Amino acid sequence: MKFSSLHFDRQARAGVFSVVTEHGKEASVLTPTFMPVGTQGTVKAVPPWELTKMGAQIVLGNTYHLYLRPGHERVERLGGLSKMMDWGGLTLTDSGGFQIFSLTGLRKISDEGVWFQSHIDGSKHWFDAKVSMTIQRSLGSNFVMAFDECPPYPATETQVLSAMKRTLDWAKKGLDYELKPFQKRFGIIQGGLYHALRETSVRDMTALPFDAFAIGGLSIGEEPEQMQKMAAFTAPLLPKDKPRYLMGVGRPEDLVECVRGGVDLFDCVMPTRNARNGQAFTWAGKINIKNKQYQDDETPLDPSCPCQTCQRFTRAYLRHLYAAGEALSAQLMSMHNLWHYLELMRAMREAILGNRFDEWRESFYTRRNQVVPADP
Repeated sequence: MKFSSLHFDRQARAGVFSVVTEHGKEASVLTPTFMPVGTQGTVKAVPPWELTKMGAQIVLGNTYHLYLRPGHERVERLGGLSKMMDWGGLTLTDSGGFQIFSLTGLRKISDEGVWFQSHIDGSKHWFDAKVSMTIQRSLGSNFVMAFDECPPYPATETQVLSAMKRTLDWAKKGLDYELKPFQKRFGIIQGGLYHALRETSVRDMTALPFDAFAIGGLSIGEEPEQMQKMAAFTAPLLPKDKPRYLMGVGRPEDLVECVRGGVDLFDCVMPTRNARNGQAFTWAGKINIKNKQYQDDETPLDPSCPCQTCQRFTRAYLRHLYAAGEALSAQLMSMHNLWHYLELMRAMREAILGNRFDEWRESFYTRRNQVVPADP
């Protein structure tokens, strides 16, 4: 998982790292990159061949949801997550921690693990570090996340410290569980918005033999500027020769600022979730296709976008599909948004390799009629 090449433009990084897949083949990942979220073994409304066309490299699966249905053992019998969903790229599964800790009133946390109730049928279940690793081993994901506790926001320093200590303890226990030979592990950095705790978490977690590291506990309710500053503070503390993943982020502006801060990998449900609610991301900013002003608009969502949605359909037609409640609306809008996110990452990579990232960043905000954010 170490970078075979890595180019810096200040803190912004463009690199290539490789892994050996379950089939014994080498797969390379170009960074920075965005990873579409396939919560239940599918990126909502987008078939896997479209993900391949748009250049997606890694798709996420959700350990909590896939455990509840169809069940991790069934996924393993069906050949693993990638085969089941007919996805030819790489997969990453989260630990299930964030979803469980989001079940306010339906879970009970201890130092050993978590009891929780299923949001589907109310049945009771137990997750700990070993259970999380067992499930992810069965799912056969290429990248496995350590079981962690994500503290709420806002939280006191004492609460965040407690979650950070549990995360470290569970990370150590998870490392004792043997995965499949091709699976790589991510340790997760916690610490909330407390700089000293982030430094301690980085020191303790990077002392463990993880293949890569993720920044957790952000984008959970704090202001975007707070998240960006803490990500930019934490990323440079992590090993330079291993991938850095910021979990659950975010808006296009967040991706730009956090790439500038040294982050390599991102995921977020925003491109597909917002698409289903009629919102498109473009180089000029957001478009809410439900607005009446688009009912006779014969232009594409984004004239510079290479996706089939923009090449073939007008804003007027997309507004009609959304207003009529047609399933095609979610598919076309989701495909466009994911294309935009991946094009954004490719543009940043090219700018970094050309040593012109700051110039590119200014043009990004200029096209959106936004003020360039000040340095942290």
